[in-house]
Amino acid sequence: MQTKISNQFLTNPDIEDAESILRSCVHCGFCTATCPTYQLLGDELDGPRGRIYLIKQVLEGNEISSRTQTHLDRCLTCRSCETTCPSGVRYGRLVEIGREIVDQQVPRRLLQGISRILLRKIVPYPRRFAIFYKLGLWVRPVLPVSLKRKLPQPQVAGSTTVIEKKRKMLVLQGCVQSVVTPQTNRAATRILQKLDIELITAASAGCCGAVSHHLSAAEEGLDFMRRNIDAWWPYIEQGAEAIVMTASGCGVVVKDYADLLKHDTAYADKARRVSELAKDISEVLQLENISAVTTKSSARKVAFHSPCTLQHGQKVTGVVEQILQNAGFTLTPVKDAHLCCGSAGTYSLLQPKLSQQLLDNKLSALECEQPDLIVTGNIGCQMHMASKAQVPVKHWLELLDENLV
Repeated sequence: MQTKISNQFLTNPDIEDAESILRSCVHCGFCTATCPTYQLLGDELDGPRGRIYLIKQVLEGNEISSRTQTHLDRCLTCRSCETTCPSGVRYGRLVEIGREIVDQQVPRRLLQGISRILLRKIVPYPRRFAIFYKLGLWVRPVLPVSLKRKLPQPQVAGSTTVIEKKRKMLVLQGCVQSVVTPQTNRAATRILQKLDIELITAASAGCCGAVSHHLSAAEEGLDFMRRNIDAWWPYIEQGAEAIVMTASGCGVVVKDYADLLKHDTAYADKARRVSELAKDISEVLQLENISAVTTKSSARKVAFHSPCTLQHGQKVTGVVEQILQNAGFTLTPVKDAHLCCGSAGTYSLLQPKLSQQLLDNKLSALECEQPDLIVTGNIGCQMHMASKAQVPVKHWLELLDENLV
């Protein structure tokens, strides 16, 4: 695709990336076949190819309207199109750059702007989020059913005694996950301790930066990333083997630190090292002898939902499924497993109509074979699916934890 970037954007540090990505697109349209929003809406501008054209027009100096903003907002950034693309177009990165530029040019309606600010000021901070979550639980009995579903009851995490081990890995506690489903990281700790690996939490590490980054507050997101690098760096220097991610949404962002901070001379090298060390926990466990520390499960039928951030963002496919099958679980077939469940970070709150349509389709596919439960690898997907699912929804680590020797 030929481009002629407008002079007004030439000083933007991300413009070289954007132009390179635009030029790699060959207009083939394969991406539309796997785009969830194109499948629902049937509009070229609500598919990757159409959005690429919109961003091209913006960067070439054409008029930017609220219509452009709407089509970019409707994108889930699920990156299913990247898995399909024969040319390797980095669409996810392009749409992030495009959104930020459009948001700088097109003022949002008052309620839209307020909701986005509130999400940025509450969700990434566990203490703040916990206050609102507890308030929500307090009034839950009088809420409409649709809202009740969005407020799951907190789970009992169980006690875990941290045992010092020679092998050490860092773990990111997460924002929402640390409040709503703390049992996920407790399960990870117990599993890895059985494998003689100690999980360490860096006290000053916090949000991975995803919320701000995806809501066009780029510099705010980078500040979260720098803080995490500073928090992790002493442990990395002491020989931490990996930075373990139990939420794939966080994992895909941390793996992108190297790219997102490449222009920051003070952090570029450290960010590159952090991205190299970042591993989804499935990537860690596939290299360990799990069968030595777990008993075979009774043949429970399990439907596994692979989060978009795992299969499309991190390109980790089939790993969790193999671990679960080796542990004795029977995995049910899932139609259109590549499609998004509609959670997509804050998408389920900002685009509720489309999100609910995608959720209904996903649950129909997951529950078709009547599984005993649904498991996934990302807190957003877990909460979103649990709001309507007819069977329990858990993190897949909980299954392994239940079967520890």
